Amino acid sequence: MPVNHKFQGGKAFGLLKAQQRERCEEINKEYMEDQKYQDEEDLLEKLDSFKNKYAEFDLNDQGEIDMMGLKRMMEKLGVPKTHLEMKKMISEVTEGISDSINYRDFVKMMLGKRSAVLKLVMIFEDKANGAICKPDGPPPKRDIASLP
Repeated sequence: MPVNHKFQGGKAFGLLKAQQRERCEEINKEYMEDQKYQDEEDLLEKLDSFKNKYAEFDLNDQGEIDMMGLKRMMEKLGVPKTHLEMKKMISEVTEGISDSINYRDFVKMMLGKRSAVLKLVMIFEDKANGAICKPDGPPPKRDIASLP
């Protein structure tokens, strides 16, 4: 690929996403080599899952989850939050340094021992996706006496 050639549309988007995946993979390698996380169970699978989840909610494609990305995430998880609640969540994850969550902060939060609100919601979503909550077919017939 020539360096001075500027891509547009889908090619530019594909190149941008590939660069983001590479950056996330580099950070994942750092965590794999870090002695602090060596005894973490299924670390490789967890990091891969975090990478996919993070990429899904990186709406501005800048490598960070901003307020709108977090809003979309919370709504998709079925727990919409107010603007102030989301600001507090971001502040908790980034320790007040930034107004958006980068991948390193995201992985640190998910692997960390502290229970951030966002971490709890993400874990809840993973557990909910694994269980079948809604039965197939029509609901069973009920008589008037069984109604609340």
